[in-house]
Amino acid sequence: MGVWIDTDMGFDDIAAILVVDQSELEIDGVSLVFGNTPLTQVQANAAGAMQTFGWTFPIHCGRAQPVLGKLETAQAILGETGIPTIERALPQAAALAASDAFTALCRWLEADGPRRILALGPLTNVAAVALARPDLAARISELTWMGGGVTAGNHTASAEFNAFADPEALAIVIAHGMPLRMVDLDLCRKVLARPEDAEVVRGAGGTRAELLADMFAGYIRIGTGRGRPAMAIYDPCAAVAFVAPDAVKFHPARIDVELAGELTRGRTVVETRDTHATFNAHFAADIDAETARTIILAALVNEARK
Repeated sequence: MGVWIDTDMGFDDIAAILVVDQSELEIDGVSLVFGNTPLTQVQANAAGAMQTFGWTFPIHCGRAQPVLGKLETAQAILGETGIPTIERALPQAAALAASDAFTALCRWLEADGPRRILALGPLTNVAAVALARPDLAARISELTWMGGGVTAGNHTASAEFNAFADPEALAIVIAHGMPLRMVDLDLCRKVLARPEDAEVVRGAGGTRAELLADMFAGYIRIGTGRGRPAMAIYDPCAAVAFVAPDAVKFHPARIDVELAGELTRGRTVVETRDTHATFNAHFAADIDAETARTIILAALVNEARK
């Protein structure tokens, strides 16, 4: 079965792509969106990852700006490239061939069969399709998104980063009735990576082991550098929900997003009581954390052995 991935290409995005790539699913295409960094750096990360991991699926350049408002990135946390590392970094690679994500995504949606999308960043590319081609947006059979927060945020006290970076895009996706499955902060924080996990990847001993381990260790250091014993594994949790549905329990809910307010913009509001709202989406309520860790670490180790 062919699927589509929409990403802002940080390290956890790469790990999520590896989870999908090593599953029984076939990646038909990938679209890039601003998020962790501006789109030009996202493109550079994607080119370096494609060269490093030998990806053969097409990668298309998408939106560089949110629907409304100023560009927001996570560089304050992730650094200039959006991929913190201990030492080694993705290589400088030839620029990706010019290929418009909107056109490619629309063509993919015209095909028969289930149209499943895994979204790992702001939902701007998907919202663009909903606005310009609602007939094709209606063909999306599943939209699993890493984003939002049931209880609180991370980029602000109220808002998770992917929602905050383009809340209007999320509002458009919701308004068009897409089959949204939200994998939020609370769920992802149940699955943790520890410093020793990076050394397991390093010990795989293949040609990609040192690079993967250094990037993984740099990612884990985001958490340990703030005095935590481990780091939540965000985007790969959404990938686990995508490839191993038995590992994640989804519940129906009414999901909305705040579009105004200095302190509340980007907040996702999740109503789980059917007496108080008409449900329009699903959210990931629980995950088998050990199964998820096993799947994610296996994907990294398997790649490191190559």
